[in-house]
Amino acid sequence: MSNFGKGCHLHLIDGSAFIFRAYHALPPLTRKSDGLPIGAVSGFCNMLQKYVEGNDGPDAPTHVAVIFDKGSHTFRNDLYDLYKANREAMPEDLRPQMPLTREATKAFNIACKELEGYEADDIIATLAVQAREAGGRVTIVSSDKDLMQLVGGGVEMLDAMKNKRIDRDGVIEKFGVGPERVVDVQALAGDSVDNVPGAPGIGVKTAALLINEYGDLETLLDRAGEIKQPKRRQTLIEKRDQIELSKKLVQLDENTPLDFNLDDLEVQDPDPETLLGFLAEMEFRTLIKRIADKLGAEAPVIADAPMQVEVEEVEALPFDASKYECVRDVVALQNWVDRAYETGWIAVDTETTGLNEMIADLVGISLCVKAGEACYIPLTHRASATDDLFGSDDLADGQMPLEDALALLKPMFEDPSILKIGQNMKYDAKIFARYGVNVVSIDDTMLMSYAMHGGEHGHGMDTLSERYLSHTPIPIKPLLGSGKSAITFDKVAIDEATAYAAEDADITLRLWQLFKPQLHQVQVTTVYETLERPLVPVLKEMEMHGIKVDRDVLSRMSNAFAQKMAGLEAEIHELAGENFNLGSPAQLGEILFDKMGLEGGKKGKTGKYSTGADVLEDLATEHELPRRVLDWRQLSKLKSTYTDALQTHINPDTGRVHTSYSITGANTGRLASTDPNLQNIPVRTEEGRRIREAFIAEPGNVLVSLDYSQIELRILAHIAGIDALKQAFADGLDIHAMTASEMFDVPLDEMTPDIRRQAKAINFGVIYGISGFGLARNLRIPRAEAQGFIDRYFERFPGIRAYMDDTIAFAKEQGYVQTLFGRKIHTPEINAKGPHAGFSRRAAINAPIQGTAADVIRRAMVRMPDAIEGLPAKMLLQVHDELLFEVSEDGVDQLIDVARDVMEGASDPAVKLDVKLDVDAGRGANWAEAH
Repeated sequence: MSNFGKGCHLHLIDGSAFIFRAYHALPPLTRKSDGLPIGAVSGFCNMLQKYVEGNDGPDAPTHVAVIFDKGSHTFRNDLYDLYKANREAMPEDLRPQMPLTREATKAFNIACKELEGYEADDIIATLAVQAREAGGRVTIVSSDKDLMQLVGGGVEMLDAMKNKRIDRDGVIEKFGVGPERVVDVQALAGDSVDNVPGAPGIGVKTAALLINEYGDLETLLDRAGEIKQPKRRQTLIEKRDQIELSKKLVQLDENTPLDFNLDDLEVQDPDPETLLGFLAEMEFRTLIKRIADKLGAEAPVIADAPMQVEVEEVEALPFDASKYECVRDVVALQNWVDRAYETGWIAVDTETTGLNEMIADLVGISLCVKAGEACYIPLTHRASATDDLFGSDDLADGQMPLEDALALLKPMFEDPSILKIGQNMKYDAKIFARYGVNVVSIDDTMLMSYAMHGGEHGHGMDTLSERYLSHTPIPIKPLLGSGKSAITFDKVAIDEATAYAAEDADITLRLWQLFKPQLHQVQVTTVYETLERPLVPVLKEMEMHGIKVDRDVLSRMSNAFAQKMAGLEAEIHELAGENFNLGSPAQLGEILFDKMGLEGGKKGKTGKYSTGADVLEDLATEHELPRRVLDWRQLSKLKSTYTDALQTHINPDTGRVHTSYSITGANTGRLASTDPNLQNIPVRTEEGRRIREAFIAEPGNVLVSLDYSQIELRILAHIAGIDALKQAFADGLDIHAMTASEMFDVPLDEMTPDIRRQAKAINFGVIYGISGFGLARNLRIPRAEAQGFIDRYFERFPGIRAYMDDTIAFAKEQGYVQTLFGRKIHTPEINAKGPHAGFSRRAAINAPIQGTAADVIRRAMVRMPDAIEGLPAKMLLQVHDELLFEVSEDGVDQLIDVARDVMEGASDPAVKLDVKLDVDAGRGANWAEAH
């Protein structure tokens, strides 16, 4: 039974109103340590503190909550897709501050509530009604006119900025009617801010006069024919549906399905350590002192930020390996942990026995808290570089026991108040996770570089060190050797390991000092904070979970491929008129160009003919033999790369394959899968699709695939403004059939699979800036015919040519192109001359489209873990536009509903696409069935 009742006083704070007032009231403010925008967070915290201090008298609330909007898409968008469509995009520097305002609310120990699919106003309305019915009082801390419909019966509003209370008389002053008729007036007057249409030409004053005269909106609309003014009468009659829709949009939902109750909102005193810790993390020195005095607590000391070090100082500070410390005991390590707590951050790097995080052993850990000051903790170095005849595996002297080091480091690594800085932090996080340590609160210099310089240069530590610190790091090869004599890092002498490993941590910290403030300066803070950094823990979990692979299925496929290859080989030999080695490019070149006399043969520096895929694809449009060679090569690759190699990638401990995703592997933001590469399994051929049959679910589970439908074409329709494509997607048409019909003047009901296939190739080819030469290869048709298709395509959809020209012009002027989410993809070769020029232009044209699609699925992946938490499901793989899950058989439908909502809503609120995203779902015992 609820304890909320008579005598209770509930305060409901409109969180968004606080945030936007705070944002616009203060000049831009950034955190000194890393350049993160914090102006709105500062203002928000000050407003919360002022609110708390002003509500400690006899009329103080007994219950309080700050209510936020969860996202931009609510049930109102389903009623009217243009609802709030006029809203300006959130400012770049405000976006990363939004989650921090939630953290601030929780730090003050105030209930923080939001709900997907509903606006904050709906939650406030539901709570206000519940509290009123329970006999309590309610004060809504907001000046939002939409909330005035709730006033009365023990519910009032408070404009905190003006310290003005709004009761029934205040509502009448604003709307000319009482609270119970506010929605009627709003339905007529509409709202340009929220894009509520209302009745054209009728404002608030006229609406109030009409409602007061006729009593309510329904009566007014029923008796609209009696109105004397012709224009007003006509508007009310003709726009009745629009007006009634508008009322549904402005009427607050007082029955929002909440997952908490009024008792959960009881006022709680803040925990001094939690609140002051958060404020210290934000570096709010003045507010810390004021609140610490109020709470009678000791104010935490905020260390001077190393970010204040000038770039020149960081670059000029010499690297001196002799100053690096080798930490061999608990006392020495405790000193480094203490220093991390003093500064609030620490750079960390691991040394291991290999590059595969799922099987590599931890050898040592390096730390750095200040440029030039770093240490190495040796843990499992061996006694000698080479094992003796008896296979000695003894540990070297002078090392910390692994268990002791991790016991001391684990609390710090798992403490969210300490920032852990790394270069490719996903690798280190997976290593630590295997040893029972969950690293949280990370920054990654590799990802910072990628956010700022994607497409401009590489993002490995050596590259970054040489480019930005003018320092060449100690190379690893001389330490480990090469070939058969190569050793693993645990065989490296500890003194050499200390110099090498500690330098890595030192370099990482210096790069962080340079990069962190630059994120905001080059306007990619949001990209880094929402698309790069939060992806690390998501991918870590996916990779460590892996996917089950059936070794027997792969073995049978390998045998089947071998038999089919033998058949193709016989067929090729018959076409050639003689036997030759298909694996020999030289012999194949002689057959094609010397014996058969095919055109297009070119010899390289060695005097041998080139027989690469591009050459064979050209020849395949004219002759059967190169087609068969291409088929043979494809089967050979499938066998060697997948059905044979995948068996070696099955982890002996888990029985699963654990791919590794590179976040920086592609300039456009697409993820790259390695060891093994699961993204390049061909799906256009029957053989390629069959390989997916080997990827299976555990007993009692099924695999579920959710795949964006033609996402790049949808994004093209939006970016290039192609009305015909937009309408086709809106109508749910077969886009390839529609394109074929438009281009070839073939009615949809007479469409053949071959014509549709050609249109599909053109649709996707155009996105990649394909030439007639390239399309001819893809369709295996003459080049002139392919070019004719492309010319006709541009005639039918002229907006695409305009988009291409505009994109190239922008790239030439700015040196980069951008996705809809602000990702910058640099185009350093855009002004190149010669053969490479065409590739650079095509890459620039495609990058905003493919990059936006990549950003969308990244956003979905970042949101997915919270969305499916509690479901018997795991996200396993990401393959371009597809996410693959493993779920128990009884949880499939629920997973599909939840995951589809996340994926289809992944562009909002950051980007409002003109074309709705659509996600196809499938399920099955294996990946082939699910997809």
